[in-house]
Amino acid sequence: MRRHLSAVAVVAALSLSVLVAQPQEQDARELAQERAQAELDAPKIVDVLELKPGMTVADVGSGGGAMTVVLGKWIGPGRVFATDITEHALRWTRAYVKKEGLTNVTVIEGAAAATNLPDACCDAVLLRHVYHHITEIDAFNKSLLASLKPGGRLAIIDFVPDKGSPLPKGVPANRGGHGIPTAVVIEEMKAAGFTYERTIDKWPPGDKIQPGFLTLFRK
Repeated sequence: MRRHLSAVAVVAALSLSVLVAQPQEQDARELAQERAQAELDAPKIVDVLELKPGMTVADVGSGGGAMTVVLGKWIGPGRVFATDITEHALRWTRAYVKKEGLTNVTVIEGAAAATNLPDACCDAVLLRHVYHHITEIDAFNKSLLASLKPGGRLAIIDFVPDKGSPLPKGVPANRGGHGIPTAVVIEEMKAAGFTYERTIDKWPPGDKIQPGFLTLFRK
């Protein structure tokens, strides 16, 4: 006799499949690699953003939280805001910050069209391998501008797409694939009201994930 699953069983099975599909815990080896890379990159980022202990900086798109933790330890009496739009990244960052005993980090749930950072909260804002995923360009960039104090700096670290690479879902076609051309970043940030300062190619030296560029702007 052919058996049929009850409606309850079907719903339970689907719910379980969704839970399994969602990353529940951060991979320890991956986190260690990200932490090692963050330790290498942070001094260069601190220098470019002209950060000093006691300042406030935002790590927009915190991911697993490695850069957030490194900056939190470096900034001392200052503050780090960490934002992300995915539940698991927010959970990972909060857990990592707690594990490291940091009390100067605030984790904020971001949105597609806004960082959700407080207005004029930051001396500097950092996006690492995040900007090419942004879909609501104009609104998001205005949100970035609003989050900075007058004279505050914005660093966007990203990479130029390989020819023929797939375009992330929902982003404009002018990205040209998975990544973003430097000229597009500059054009969009200037349109939002930022002052362009400079681009550093092959950033950062020795990046084990994917070397790219850093574009620097000022409010």
